[in-house]
Amino acid sequence: MLPISVSSRHAAWLSIFAGLCASLVSIGLARFAYTPLIPALIEAHWFSANDVVYLGAANLVGYLVGALIGRPIAHRTSNKTALRMMMVTVTLAFFACGFPLSVTWFFGWRLLSGIAGGAIMVLVAATVLPHVPASRRGLASGAIFLGIGLGIAGSGTLVPPLLSLGLQQTWFGLGLLALVLTAVSWFGWPSGTVHAEAPQPGRAPVTPPAVYVLFAQYAFMAAGLVPAMVFLVDYVARGLGAGAHVGAMIWVMYGVGAIIGPVTYGFLADKLGARMSIRLVLVIQAITLGLLTVSSSFTGLALLALVLGSFPPGIVPLALARVHELVPQHHLQQIAWSRATVSFATFQALAGFAYSALFNSNGGQHVMLFMIAAGAIVVALMLEVGMILLNRRPFATVPTHKLIATGTLP
Repeated sequence: MLPISVSSRHAAWLSIFAGLCASLVSIGLARFAYTPLIPALIEAHWFSANDVVYLGAANLVGYLVGALIGRPIAHRTSNKTALRMMMVTVTLAFFACGFPLSVTWFFGWRLLSGIAGGAIMVLVAATVLPHVPASRRGLASGAIFLGIGLGIAGSGTLVPPLLSLGLQQTWFGLGLLALVLTAVSWFGWPSGTVHAEAPQPGRAPVTPPAVYVLFAQYAFMAAGLVPAMVFLVDYVARGLGAGAHVGAMIWVMYGVGAIIGPVTYGFLADKLGARMSIRLVLVIQAITLGLLTVSSSFTGLALLALVLGSFPPGIVPLALARVHELVPQHHLQQIAWSRATVSFATFQALAGFAYSALFNSNGGQHVMLFMIAAGAIVVALMLEVGMILLNRRPFATVPTHKLIATGTLP
């Protein structure tokens, strides 16, 4: 019989693996595998170019809806059941998208896959991390959201060979992969739940002001990551005239960064603390976006793409670790993380539409988009700097119960 410490560690890693599979299926594949499929969808005359863009937005809209309804679904069932249901939904959506029956049919399934992704993003950390030692939670959350990075990287390597078999077969292949990942993770979810502390009668939960700063920061981070995520390949291929082959190579580097990012950022959160790590990452990202507007060499672009690719999946464990720093109560952590995800999803969807509209109206000027993105990252950094200047002792360093006891907060 295994010692308790060994068996519990084994169970924790199984849970982390299940979380990785969930983020890989619902976001890594469901969202990012769609990008390299866009030209094939148009060339095969499944849908018009305008419809393809519209269908791509369906996943982002669904992500926002999923972030809003994820906790209510889990409350009616359980976290484990909800996560399993969402992974099954994404798997069915892949197979359903293999049949281009109509724009409405396709939109509905893309919307459902986005809803599943948003719900999983809200629930997966709250399900897994309570079973991981506190000193390892940053690294563990990085491992969970590594699935997003694997999906970004896989979108550039898995889809092209599948497309050689046919567009319908590509959707079926993605569905088969999602089915396998759903099956192997099915029994990996924690069997027990960590019971939340009951709030004190007659007293509403109090949220530290620094949490609202985090919500705003996370929203501007979402606005700052969209241009590189959407337009980087086109910028290299057409904007710089380097061609599609070089653009594809740069996207591979972006994917490598996406794999490295979650675990690296999670490790930083464990070692430096989430607050300091967020500051450091924001400074680096702002500088990288600035350099992107003036760099033209392949080596320089490859290094910049590596850094930029680490950002979209990497900031998730950082933001989650910051929530845990600011909100010690488990039940309030879930609420705060859900709201942070909604904030991120809202700005990501709005930014996607806004950047696309600006790109179409300014004659396809990529540099302007990257400059705006750098400005959004700087705003995210300045939000906390402004709070530090306004408060001698930031609320972020004061536990919630002390804020309540001293009367600092209502």
